[in-house]
Amino acid sequence: MTQPAESSPSPESVLAVDTAVHGTAVLGDRVLPGALVLLHEGRIVYAGPAHGAPVHRAAQEVRHEGLVLPGLVDVHDHGGGGVSFPDCEDPERALVAVREHRRHGTTSLVASLVTADADTLRRRVALLAGLHRDGEIAGIHLEGPFISAARKGAQNPAHIVAGDAELVAELCEIGAGAVATMTLAPEAEGADAVLAALAAGGAVPSLGHTDASSEIMTRGIEQARRALEAARGRSALPSATHLFNGMRPIHHRDPGPALAALDAAARGELLVEVIADGVHLDARTVAHVFAIARPGCVLLVTDAMAAAGMADGAYHLGALDVTVAGGVATLTEGGSIAGGTAHLIDVVRCAVQEAGVDLGAAVAAASTTPARLLGAEGEIGVLAAGARADVLLVDEDLQVQRVLREGVDVL
Repeated sequence: MTQPAESSPSPESVLAVDTAVHGTAVLGDRVLPGALVLLHEGRIVYAGPAHGAPVHRAAQEVRHEGLVLPGLVDVHDHGGGGVSFPDCEDPERALVAVREHRRHGTTSLVASLVTADADTLRRRVALLAGLHRDGEIAGIHLEGPFISAARKGAQNPAHIVAGDAELVAELCEIGAGAVATMTLAPEAEGADAVLAALAAGGAVPSLGHTDASSEIMTRGIEQARRALEAARGRSALPSATHLFNGMRPIHHRDPGPALAALDAAARGELLVEVIADGVHLDARTVAHVFAIARPGCVLLVTDAMAAAGMADGAYHLGALDVTVAGGVATLTEGGSIAGGTAHLIDVVRCAVQEAGVDLGAAVAAASTTPARLLGAEGEIGVLAAGARADVLLVDEDLQVQRVLREGVDVL
């Protein structure tokens, strides 16, 4: 008896999409060959095995031979393309830095400021809040001014002050939801009140630039967690600003803040930033952090400054002069490292190729985990149905070949 031929799906059952991307995709922290990602009207409508995808018709089919990654999320970035966020008076100039990183796969960026006087911070927050409102940046990070003068790094000591909860509340109000994180030293005078004000204002405390003992750092982490829990803020967990950098060094009779932070990350109580650019940390240090911290508790960041994507030369970071030589940024006077010059995909590459970090773990640390810190889990930094259609196509060496943001090619 002749079997009836399989009927074709009705036109009504065929999903019409803008773009279908085929390739090996990083979904969460796993790498999936034979994946398919469907994009429509700026959103991901499917991400998973191609054999399990809905029947679809795509206006554009992309068959990628390399890797398909989520758009990256950098939560600590001072600038790029010759523009410094701490020095910028013009939103169009600030967009130069945003677009420099966006072209290299960072589809969500938190603009970082540095220690400055209160009036300067008010002006910069107001300017950047407009870019946040327009969807150009994912938030604002205030690095200081309530930090340790002993561990200031490339911060201006003239403007380091005791904690001021009223100023924090004012900056959060000016930002209208844009202030995402703030770096402070847990030993700073008034730190507890600042922690509470940050959480109440919708921002996440980030402990760093600190000369604290292990005990004081542990207490600060717990205070920050309690403040966030009470406020039910964007993140349940605080963070540590660029772990090891700008912190009292580890000594066997004085473990200091870095080990306390790493312990908390191992317990799943803290997110730790790591600048895995080959300059700020030895590759083995990066490997140790990923080995010890609980999965999902490491944030890869750039700490980029204006020289990212630019040639060596003279630059500024806030009020301080910076010299970039061989791609390494240092203060012209004093020689302290003054931010990074890498893009976030370069940091991911260094973590994978130099430190031996698992590809899925490294990508998650530059996408899914920072999205969770920002309270945007499921919205950005992930290839999953319902997320914004931010897709990064790279080759096997993690070199960027194409960037889509909201489903549109980034130029």
